Amino acid sequence: MKFVTLDDGSRDGRLHIASRDGQRVVPADGARTLLAALETWDDHLATWQAQYDRLNDGDAGAAPFALETALAPLPRAWQWLDGSAFETHALLLQKAWGQPQVGLSERPLMYQGMSDRFLPPQSVARFPSAADGIDFEGEFGVILRDVPMGTPASLAARAIRLIVLINDWSLRALGPVEMATGFGWLQCKPACSMAPFAVTPDELGAAWHDARVCLPLRIDVNGQPFGRANGGEMKFGFHELIAHAAYSRDLPAGTILGSGTVANASYEDVGSSCIAERQAIELIAHGASRSPFLNSGDRVEMRASTADGVELFGPIDQSVEISAST
Repeated sequence: MKFVTLDDGSRDGRLHIASRDGQRVVPADGARTLLAALETWDDHLATWQAQYDRLNDGDAGAAPFALETALAPLPRAWQWLDGSAFETHALLLQKAWGQPQVGLSERPLMYQGMSDRFLPPQSVARFPSAADGIDFEGEFGVILRDVPMGTPASLAARAIRLIVLINDWSLRALGPVEMATGFGWLQCKPACSMAPFAVTPDELGAAWHDARVCLPLRIDVNGQPFGRANGGEMKFGFHELIAHAAYSRDLPAGTILGSGTVANASYEDVGSSCIAERQAIELIAHGASRSPFLNSGDRVEMRASTADGVELFGPIDQSVEISAST
């Protein structure tokens, strides 16, 4: 199934079911918001499946979908937990920065980020200053049901209700300053953006394998190809990331958990999913970085499609604006 949240003037929007091709929508019966749906999932699943089936059969009562009306599928979440599960990304940055090339340890990396707002897929992304090193990070994420503390990785995949596409915006110049304090990230991690459609794992077919999204993440910057890295190369699958996060706490329904920047060992062929990684590759190859961070007016697009051309999540299509006022 595909879910989309449309703007109705409220902070959390109105939940709709979307057709498989993303062209038609109907209000979801039984739950006004995605958070309410996640908290009552089993009570309404059969109803939503019937709505979805009718949509795909050409339900005459459906409305056309317009991207500009979409909010993030879950505009506000209880928690946003972002991992770093792609070892190639870590190795490249470690080499470029002159650090020991150890990749990722056997313990997943994860931080807790801003969860009270996820930007709509076509909104302007506003930042205080281009001097902060504005960067995008393309990644996949999962939205969870309730997960009890201590849930093992062997059971954790069952907690995944929906899969999403995320742009985890970063302000790179502020990251080292904040990490040096020992208190972690705050200013360098503004609100993330999310593609319009949240999909159930079965929509991916064979591309959902071992709790990984085995699809290329297509990223274009100012209309030019930037990256096509595949999400299947995670060192830790989402089930392992969930178990890590749930070690010492319950995770409430509506928790969003990210993969970290998608990266592949074949980066010379498929490119990268953030500017910082491309700069690292340039530094290693040429002794200097050539690719600038983003500035006002730059445009970032992200998509992911199945092998038969179905665009699963819809597009993230945003432009950057420098503005201290949001």
